[in-house]
Amino acid sequence: MVKEGLSLLCKTGNGLAHAFVKLEVREKELTDITFIHNYIHLRYVDLSDNLLRDLSPLAFLRHLLWLKVDNNRLTSASIEELPYLQIASFGNNHIKDSNGICHPRLTSLNLRGNAIEVLSGLNPNFLSNLHTVELRGNNLKSTAGIYLPKLKNLYLAQNTISQLEDLENLEQLTTLHLRDNLIEVLDGFSSNMKSLQYLNLRGNTIAQVQELEKLQMLPMLRALVLLENPCSDESEYRVEALVLLPNLERLDKDFFEEEERNEAADIRQKRKEEELELQKEREREKELEVRQAKIFFFLIRGIQNIKEPALLFFCYNCLRCFSFKSIVVPRMDHN
Repeated sequence: MVKEGLSLLCKTGNGLAHAFVKLEVREKELTDITFIHNYIHLRYVDLSDNLLRDLSPLAFLRHLLWLKVDNNRLTSASIEELPYLQIASFGNNHIKDSNGICHPRLTSLNLRGNAIEVLSGLNPNFLSNLHTVELRGNNLKSTAGIYLPKLKNLYLAQNTISQLEDLENLEQLTTLHLRDNLIEVLDGFSSNMKSLQYLNLRGNTIAQVQELEKLQMLPMLRALVLLENPCSDESEYRVEALVLLPNLERLDKDFFEEEERNEAADIRQKRKEEELELQKEREREKELEVRQAKIFFFLIRGIQNIKEPALLFFCYNCLRCFSFKSIVVPRMDHN
């Protein structure tokens, strides 16, 4: 069985001998791989679609570059450090956490279709080259625990995520996939995410297009997917998205047309003018209140010098007739 799966004959490290460096043993109901210590020169191993529960024998493969163990019965992805491992796939197992993954040259990690509830154990000190993580189809409720500043691609679709946390650590992230989660609001994004270009939020529960205003801190965002959210049913959905995010090039499956860009620019300019006018009005009102306050206190000083009670009563109640928004003059009875 094992010999049938061996291929790719190459020179060994010293160049004086040859050995098979690829092993593919799939759908053989394997439960034990202790035999693998006899093949220490293996670089590519595919043991998918078996019944494996233990991967500890892989520690003998010090030259391993590529590992695929999808569709087994694994409950952990923990393996002793493999110094040259670059790509590892543990998809569709029963893994409950991401602890024990500590391969310094690992660039791509697939944990799709497992039972992970919390992101823990992905230590950037041990995973300094990791740029792609696939975690779709797990049981994550939050993005908390992501501390991988060199990560470029993060796939978190088909979880139960409602909270976006720790995203400020993803300074080099270019792709973030959050389809089919439970996200209602877009709190949690950070201005540190200066490289993010593609964001997929399809199939969440975002009700208001105005939530997109919270994405204005993402300067490189060019493609956004919002299909199957309540907000995508609004009549002016596309134009409103472009008003809020003028640097967007594509929304859902379609690139923006020039006509849409012009309409969005006009709306944006009109709103700026309205906001400017509103700001001026607020300033005028504030200035008026200051003037009224000065007049009020000037009149108060004058009233204080009146000795005749009847005249004092008359002046005091006349003062109450003035419209002072910020000053309330109490009623004075003629007693």
